[in-house]
Amino acid sequence: MSKKRLLYIGIPVVLLILGYFFFSSDTEDQVSITAKVVKGEFLSEVIISGEAQSTSLKNIDGPANLRKFRLNNIKIQDLIPEGTVVKEGDYVGKLDPSPVNEQIIDARLSLESAESKYLQEQLDTTLTLKQERTAIKDIQFNITEDELELKQSIYESPTTIKQLEIKIERAIRDLKEKKEDYFIKRRKAIAKMVEVGTEVSKIRTKLADLMALQASFTIHSSANGMVTYAKNWDGSKKKVGSDINAWNLTIATLPDLTKMESKTYSNEVDIRKLKKEQTVSVGFDAFPDITMDGVVTTVANVGESKRGSDIKLFQVLIKLKDSNASIRPGMTTSNRILIQKQEDVLMIPLEAIFSKDSISYVYTESGFSIDKKEVELGDSNEDVIIITKGLNENDIVFLSKPEGLEEKSIAQVN
Repeated sequence: MSKKRLLYIGIPVVLLILGYFFFSSDTEDQVSITAKVVKGEFLSEVIISGEAQSTSLKNIDGPANLRKFRLNNIKIQDLIPEGTVVKEGDYVGKLDPSPVNEQIIDARLSLESAESKYLQEQLDTTLTLKQERTAIKDIQFNITEDELELKQSIYESPTTIKQLEIKIERAIRDLKEKKEDYFIKRRKAIAKMVEVGTEVSKIRTKLADLMALQASFTIHSSANGMVTYAKNWDGSKKKVGSDINAWNLTIATLPDLTKMESKTYSNEVDIRKLKKEQTVSVGFDAFPDITMDGVVTTVANVGESKRGSDIKLFQVLIKLKDSNASIRPGMTTSNRILIQKQEDVLMIPLEAIFSKDSISYVYTESGFSIDKKEVELGDSNEDVIIITKGLNENDIVFLSKPEGLEEKSIAQVN
């Protein structure tokens, strides 16, 4: 092929390519996105995220008698992984026993001191009462001797006899007083022994309770189930290093996976739309293919502030009608709460609606031209809005303002 012929063919091809790029760019700039008016089912929904939780659960608690021993803020030393399936009696975790160990050491020292005091009191009592009994016997012997001497003194002078009789009477009186003193001292010794013995028994009981408390710092499951960590007051989960106290002993829970709900929070705008018994479609971020039916069971009347925010949120509880073995407490849920449903209504995208001086209108195709038409609007959701008057099914509307039509008059609704 000659160079001249190539030149004749090549120049038109180049011109065609340049013309395509030049004119196509202008054409693309003029293309507007449109949508059809469709007729069908309209759904008004509130979509909020939440968290799956069980409506029925058993607590795994720490020792119940922490307050008795003035123990507070006990740290969790060990805890099995969350989600572990356990049986009743299985090991769950352990608390730091240091505060109990200190009290056990103190109790043992106190017990040794009390037992030593008890033994000393016992020896002192034995010795004192023995001396009292000996003194009583000595007086009795003296009386016996004086009575024998009195019998042998029948030939003595009356004065001598009278002196012996007085001596015997005095001894008998002393004996009576000595016996009374003995019984008083004996009762006092018994009371003292009871007091010291009670103190020993009290300390022994306390030591035994402390030993039992120490053993209970090893936590075991109270039932069969799957372990879920309990939450602190700020919503964070308890873990190794977290504290428990006498007013909140729960370390973990055993949820009933057949009774689940979704706990969520609605803002002040949407809460007005929510009511009990509204139907909900609940999805799960962890399992996009799983969707479950639910129903609103609780709508809070009083809002609460989340930590670090001044926005008021209202708690909403949604009961799941069915169960699924894959769903676990703590999973993120997506809750589509049905507010309203209308059948056979005309709808267009929200982007197709424009307004001027309180008049709502659309740009719609009319043959080869574009008209501005007033429309009457119904309810809307996040995507579409109902058209009650002004358009027909399959009409074409523009989702953005076509250029050059801003001053065109709006056709009124008949």
